[in-house]
Amino acid sequence: MSEKKNLQGVKEIAKLANVSIGTVDRVLHNRPGVAKATKERVLAILNEHNYSPNLIGRALSKRKLITLAVMVPKSSEESAFWDAPLKGIQRAVSELEIYQVKLELFLFDQNDRLSFIEKIEELKKAKVDGLVLAPTFLKESKQVCLYCDEENIPYNFINSNLEGCNNLAYYGPNLFQSGTLAARLISLLNKPNEEFLIVHVSKELEEDHHILIKEEGVRSFFKEHNIEQNMKHLIILGTDYSYVSNKLETYLKSSNPKSILVSNSRVSTIARFFEEKQISGIRLIGFDFLPENVEYLQKSTIDFLICHKPLEQGYQSIMSLFAQVNTQKTPPKINYSPLDVICKENYHYYQN
Repeated sequence: MSEKKNLQGVKEIAKLANVSIGTVDRVLHNRPGVAKATKERVLAILNEHNYSPNLIGRALSKRKLITLAVMVPKSSEESAFWDAPLKGIQRAVSELEIYQVKLELFLFDQNDRLSFIEKIEELKKAKVDGLVLAPTFLKESKQVCLYCDEENIPYNFINSNLEGCNNLAYYGPNLFQSGTLAARLISLLNKPNEEFLIVHVSKELEEDHHILIKEEGVRSFFKEHNIEQNMKHLIILGTDYSYVSNKLETYLKSSNPKSILVSNSRVSTIARFFEEKQISGIRLIGFDFLPENVEYLQKSTIDFLICHKPLEQGYQSIMSLFAQVNTQKTPPKINYSPLDVICKENYHYYQN
């Protein structure tokens, strides 16, 4: 039995057994982690179709090791956003075990440029076949792209896009449309000319270019629909709670917004401030289905979350990168995530 036929056989067995190819791989190699009934079903299908586990296993073991690198922020006390994309990435790699795929993680502090630069140097020393990159620091991210271009390493962007680069594909939200969606919610919540506030919470606003693109979307919506709005914005160049709460408290002493839009996942910080100061009557909108955000959504402190399926972003970014490295199958350049509006009444049914 040829190696090619063996590999096609694994896909067929997985489909017939309604399991992942990773599960078939674990059965073939007698690894733990497969339910007894599932294992018996896979083995029965192997026998029925005259596939030899030993022959398939030997063919797979001869395949070249593929190393895929991931360079994204690590989770922090301020935000657990990147836990979800990493879960998707790990799920994809688990399914690709059968193809000898190895994962190299280069996790950096999204508030520390030097941390990102250190990971660039580590990446250059590693021998990788593909890269998934969250382009956080613009200048340095372009250096990573240039390095990959020179070394013929295909790379995908995740969560935010970077124009003018030779990336294979982008997986993430249409950030401009995220802003217009937020603006539509505000237009439904606010009366004409009532003040609403956009809050940017970021240590380096210029590097968080996705935040600014969302604001462009907000402004565009109101201009396009000729809606009069009293729009203000507050830039908070820090992320720890005491700093954010002090800045917000100072602002609210002289202003009375009816709605607040927090332009990233740190909306729970504002919600915590509302709760501690017993502030009510201000509608609060933010981004991302994180445990700390959902906690305040349950309490109605946060009214709406706009979510972008980050787990799926991570999964698809790895799968398409592997397809390119392994079979030269090029994915579509732009792959936008859904824009989901989540509130207290429907969050129970949402999966990230």
